[in-house]
Amino acid sequence: MEIDKILDDNLILNDLKAESKIQVLEKLSKVLKENEYISEVDGFVKDVLEREKLGVTGIGNFVAIPHGQSDYVNETTIAIGKLNKEIEWESLDNNGVRIVILFVVKNDKNFADEHLKLLSKVASNLANEDILKKLLSADSKEEIKIVLGVRDENSWCLCVCCWYSSYIFSERKVNKCSLQKRT
Repeated sequence: MEIDKILDDNLILNDLKAESKIQVLEKLSKVLKENEYISEVDGFVKDVLEREKLGVTGIGNFVAIPHGQSDYVNETTIAIGKLNKEIEWESLDNNGVRIVILFVVKNDKNFADEHLKLLSKVASNLANEDILKKLLSADSKEEIKIVLGVRDENSWCLCVCCWYSSYIFSERKVNKCSLQKRT
């Protein structure tokens, strides 16, 4: 499972206004419900909050990756909220968060395994300081997708390296990525 296969533009909320963790989860969940990825907002939020009790999902550097494995999930996906200001969130570095990447996973064994693989990929990307800085400064859905290495619908590579190269070389898109071996 690749992030570009499950990330829907409608689930990227840039400049999200919220005052608390619960407000963020509720706003992301409402968008998930509107786009039919979950069947019920309250039940899904409750499941995510139950998971939050098991351990800190604020991974530091102003990023949280909460995840809910829930019977209310219709389709596995990721919702991203880039907050307009830092909010309080339990985190490994005791800072708040400005970016929330919510993993939305069906409550079954096959999807749970895929969820762990995807979580691992995203977490390893977020361990890269350059990617993290670019994500924090991204001003649009497209920029967020570029930073996360998601390709557009024409299958052009939009990873940071290719995006930069295409900017330098006459702003043409690059269709072959040497780093990620994408075409």
